[in-house]
Amino acid sequence: MNNLIQPIYLGTAILLILGIRKMSSPKTAKNGITYAGWGMLIAILVTFLLPNIHGVWNHILILSGIAIGTYIGWTSGKKVLMINMPQMIALYNGMGGGAASAIAAIELMNHHTDITTRSLAVLGAIIGTISFSGSIIAFAKLQDLMKRVIILPKHQLVNVGLVLAALVFGCFILFSSHSTAFLLPFYILLFILGITFTIPIGGANMPIVISLFNAMTGLAVGFEGFVLNNNALVIAGTVVGASGTLLTQLMAKAMNKSVSSILFSSINSTEQASTETSTGSLKPIEVSDAAVMMAYSNKVIIVPGYGMAVAQAQHKIWELAQQLEQRGVSVKFAIHPVAGRMPGHMNVLLAEAGVPYDKLLDLDEVNSEFATADTTLVIGANDVVNPSAKNDTSSPIYGMPILDAQASHNVLIIKRGQGKGFSGVENSLFTMDNSRMLYGDGQDVVNKLVQSIKSL
Repeated sequence: MNNLIQPIYLGTAILLILGIRKMSSPKTAKNGITYAGWGMLIAILVTFLLPNIHGVWNHILILSGIAIGTYIGWTSGKKVLMINMPQMIALYNGMGGGAASAIAAIELMNHHTDITTRSLAVLGAIIGTISFSGSIIAFAKLQDLMKRVIILPKHQLVNVGLVLAALVFGCFILFSSHSTAFLLPFYILLFILGITFTIPIGGANMPIVISLFNAMTGLAVGFEGFVLNNNALVIAGTVVGASGTLLTQLMAKAMNKSVSSILFSSINSTEQASTETSTGSLKPIEVSDAAVMMAYSNKVIIVPGYGMAVAQAQHKIWELAQQLEQRGVSVKFAIHPVAGRMPGHMNVLLAEAGVPYDKLLDLDEVNSEFATADTTLVIGANDVVNPSAKNDTSSPIYGMPILDAQASHNVLIIKRGQGKGFSGVENSLFTMDNSRMLYGDGQDVVNKLVQSIKSL
């Protein structure tokens, strides 16, 4: 039977790899999810053929888990709003880490004599548990259930102490004849470490942290695949771990930061150091005047941000773009790599609204075009268009690549109020001479812009 199971597992791993590969492009992402879904379904079904899965009780447990997980995943997936998708991803990613950690606990309790197997189980437990509790904190921050930054006294020393203590207990588990007695404190320390590791990280860095935890979950699953001698878990976990690591590095590069500086430096400095105030004043503009400005432009660039997601204004934004194109205006969308609360957040929202993929330009493609744009419309974006990142060396976000919206002839900014961005930094773009503010709910304001353009 094993001769049949292993090739099937290899096939499911190939489906997962193809699925992840197709998810790299918006055009093929839907097919990628389907491929990965089929691969996961086949892997679950093949589990029933394993020789060590026998007895009615085991089958009841497996089927119960499948039923409960399917129900929760199906209902929550259909009900969750796109604005809450980052939180959902953080939470579900944490569940993956928790599952890998639970597998490690069971295998360690089975007292494997092979030191390599036990070592891999301990590594999987460390990575999976930290990813589990850390992802829960990320979820709580994104859901506004807790403060974005919490600093404990001697925070880094606390983390170092927790790491050392966890490693000591890990060694006891590996080499002690009474290893089971050390499991509970070992897991408690790791759970606390995941929390203390995540709570000082600022909200603006959460997309990178979520990506990192995704990579950690993949690695934990890969380690447990070795422990269980399951090729599908090994391959899938390794691929997820590698792709998540690369994505984390790319996103950190997009913010001109290193991953280590985000995780281990004074990560809260963005929020705490943002005491500077912008000079100049905010200049509001009437919707009708803004509509005329856009309607008689030759080129309009739209910069979406998290505020667009909050207002669920993506469909209205696309309607606005279509109205402008009917008048002969060239319209493009500028997408910053870390706009929103997760990688590709803006791409997903705009694709949902039907915006063609060729209109979504990333930072490197679009930055040279702002200087020739008559009007740039910023909806809900803040930090990713803040010129302070380029010209204010004292700014906490100095050095982060931004979209050069300030280079446009005119800039229109849709905001609900005069608050700061997610990082807590004042945006000097808002007080520039060529900038005008459109206050109100994003969807309502864009709808009024559409109606005004239609009436011209």
